[in-house]
Amino acid sequence: MTEFALNAEVRSDLGKGASRRLRRLASLVPAVIYGGDKAPQSISLLAKELAKLLENEAAYSHILSLNVGGTTEQVLVKALQRHPAKGFVLHADFIRVVAGQKLTAHVPLHFLNEETAVGVKQGGGDVSHTLSEVEVSCLPKDLPEFIEVDLAKVEVGQTVHLSDLSLPKGIELVALAHGNDLAVANIHAPRVVKEDSEVAGEAEGEGEGAAE
Repeated sequence: MTEFALNAEVRSDLGKGASRRLRRLASLVPAVIYGGDKAPQSISLLAKELAKLLENEAAYSHILSLNVGGTTEQVLVKALQRHPAKGFVLHADFIRVVAGQKLTAHVPLHFLNEETAVGVKQGGGDVSHTLSEVEVSCLPKDLPEFIEVDLAKVEVGQTVHLSDLSLPKGIELVALAHGNDLAVANIHAPRVVKEDSEVAGEAEGEGEGAAE
């Protein structure tokens, strides 16, 4: 697994005004670390370092080493507040990771064999993704960077659910634990075929009318 690390500084100047000054004058992103047996801690991060880290999809579901004034915290990205138009991060929330204690995290799904799936290659169907990530519960050491969804044997009209996924050892899906077997992906007949058939039917009807 890739190692991720960020440097941060303790932030004592709090409030919305202070956060705006951080972003505008120092190119810093205000953030807060929660959880564990410690009080929440306000910190600031270099905007360009955080943006570079978040370019890697795995960073969203990976345990990060956060160096706060010489002390290292093991954390997960819990939430990001982004600029509504430009997309850059305005504020970040991190949650502490405690060894031996289960955590919950959102993990991306990687879809395999889409182009060679039975329903696509032989049935001419189209693949639709219903979910792009899942929430998992596991020990920190078992947290995966992603979960694979193999579509190789899926046929037209079939749907892949959470219960169909092959999970790494030690991973539990939160939705399934609550009795929600959500749809993940499906292969359906292409809509264009139906539209073409309707057009052909209309054309035949017009031809018959003209003959009469």
